[in-house]
This record gives sequence, C-alpha cells and structure tokens, in this order.
Amino acid sequence: MFRFHRALVLLSALCWSALSIAQVGSPFPGIGRDATTKEVTAWDIDVRPDFKGLPAGSGSVATGQDVWEGKCAQCHGFFGESGEVFSPLVGGVTKEDIQTGRVAKLTDASFPGRTTFMKVSSLSTIWDYINRAMPWTAPKTLTTEEVYAVTAFLLNLNGIVPDNFTLSDKNIREVQQRMPNRNGMTTAHNMWPGREFNGTSKPDTRNVICMKDCAPEAKVASLLPDFARNAHGNLAEQNRPVGAQRGADTTQPEPKGPGAAAKVAVTLTSAAPAAKPAEAKAPAAGGVDSKVAVALLNKHTCTACHGMDKKIVGPAFTDIAKKHAGKVDYLAKKIKQGGSGVWGSIPMPAQALSEADAATLAIWLANGAGK
Repeated sequence: MFRFHRALVLLSALCWSALSIAQVGSPFPGIGRDATTKEVTAWDIDVRPDFKGLPAGSGSVATGQDVWEGKCAQCHGFFGESGEVFSPLVGGVTKEDIQTGRVAKLTDASFPGRTTFMKVSSLSTIWDYINRAMPWTAPKTLTTEEVYAVTAFLLNLNGIVPDNFTLSDKNIREVQQRMPNRNGMTTAHNMWPGREFNGTSKPDTRNVICMKDCAPEAKVASLLPDFARNAHGNLAEQNRPVGAQRGADTTQPEPKGPGAAAKVAVTLTSAAPAAKPAEAKAPAAGGVDSKVAVALLNKHTCTACHGMDKKIVGPAFTDIAKKHAGKVDYLAKKIKQGGSGVWGSIPMPAQALSEADAATLAIWLANGAGK
C-alpha cells in the first residue's frame, strides 16, 4: 500500500511538471487556449488591395440591383445618391477619369461634394466594406454572391462596367484597372511614416512647446442681435438633425441670465410643435422585463440610432413611449417596416428581427420604456 502511495505521488508530480513546461512558452500561462483553424477562418475575412483573401464567387449587375433595392436603397438611395444621413456613393466621375485613374473634380473647389467612388482607389476596399459592414442593420448577412452583385451594381452606376457585366474573383483585377481614382493615392505626406514608403519625414508642424506665460482659458460664446435674430427664418428648422451643429430657435427671444448660452443651442425636436396627446388606450396586457428589452436593443443595434432618454439620429425611446403609449400593434409594425415622416425626414430602415422580438420591444415601449 505504501509503495502504491509513493507511485501515485510521483506520477502526480511528473504530470504537474509536464504541464508547467508546456506553459513556459505561453505569454499568459494557464489562461485561454489557441484558436482553432475554424475559429480563425471565421474572423479572417479581410480582402487586401492585391485581392488576397477574396473568396471565389460572382454576381451580375442585374442581381445587384435587386439586392440593392431590397437591402441598401433605404439608406443610400435607389441610385446611390444617398439621403440625409450618408454621403453619396455615386457621381463626380467621368470617362476621362476612368482612363487616367485620377478624378479631376477632386481638385475642383466649385464641385459641391466628394462621393465614395471619387475618392476610393482600390476596389478591394468597396468589396471588403460591403462584406463586413453592410447592411447597416444586419452586418455580415449578405452572401458572397450578393456582395459581388452589389459591388457590380455600384460599378455600373459609376459608369465603370456595362449593364450586362458580371463581376467575379476572376476578373476583379481587370476592373481595378478602371477605378477612376486608382492613381490618386500617395504616401508623400506627413500623416504616414514617410521614408520607407518614399514619402516625407518632415513633421506635421514646427511649433516649439513653451508652456510659460500662458493666457487664461478663454470662454467662447456667440449670440444674435435682436434685430437679426429671426431675419432669415427659424435657424433650428434649417439645420440637419444629425451631427454636432444645432441651430437656435430664433422664434424665441434671446435667453438671459446664467446658463443662457446653453439654452440657445436647442435641437430641431425641441423647436418643433408639441406632439398631440397620445391616444387613450389600455396598456398591453403583461409587462416586459426592462433587462430583456435592453438586451434586445443591444442585440439588434437599436441603440446606434436611439438613446434611452436622448435623441441621437432617431428619437429617444422614452419619447416614443410617451407619444405611442399603449399602441403595441402599431409599434411592432413600425419596428419591422421602418419608415419616415413621424419624427422627421430621416428614414428608419426596415429591421430584420423576428416577430417575437419586435412584439417584445413594442410591449416595452407601449408600457413606458422603463429602465
């Protein structure tokens, strides 16, 4: 019995030593494990400018138009002209640009804006971004063939390929040679480590830090004189409800006293007429746990456009709850179908969530959107 006990102790010590030796080469001994080949493959989806990583497949312009109208047009417009939120993808490209590989309008100060295909130099950037990030409401849900097709449709809208074209991993390098701004990139600038890329090694600025005799912190504020305050209409209604800029409600007098500057910067929502009282309907039977609702909001990326009690791109959940109290069926339908006009002109895309999830969120909203 004693010999057996000694043998067991010795075996345990040998096993522990072997485990310790195996972990010596690991930067974090005892933590985690190596990713499997399948796990790495699922994450390794990037496509390089030389098209390494591009999966085999193809898609036609015609198929791309169908996919576009069903999954992309609601945010980017039917012809890539975009709406109020996103910059246009199409336009500003000429036949001469396709020949030279440099977009002339990029240096034209009179041209109103820069589209995606005016700026991008590599077709792999377009393919890769669509593949990993689109549609906005359901990233990575497009098939490989759909990504090829949508890319082909965008190329066609920009006049780079004909109507009957089919883009594939076999001919994408040939299409790259027709990208309008393919020769428009440079590394000769200070934002890049220069010399190894034939760029410049000069610093961005030549300022010298002094940190003495510094002026006190300045307070910047602005106001409109009374005679000019509403000379050109209500500024709050002339600003986009997206971004940092907010116009003052110039139909109201200039706020006075402490905190006046903060009161001037009002949002378009606050300047709009007050909403009509919610219809008197009984709350939906049964409530929804707020933790369940918040989990669904995060799962379906609803919080990218809506704050809990603050407007982002769309209205706050609490504002929706006040306006549509008790309207479970209405809210469930709007969540699924999207639309515009209720809270402004910026459209909400249709959402690819289940009927059950939509109903859960609708009940939560109809009952007050509690935290």
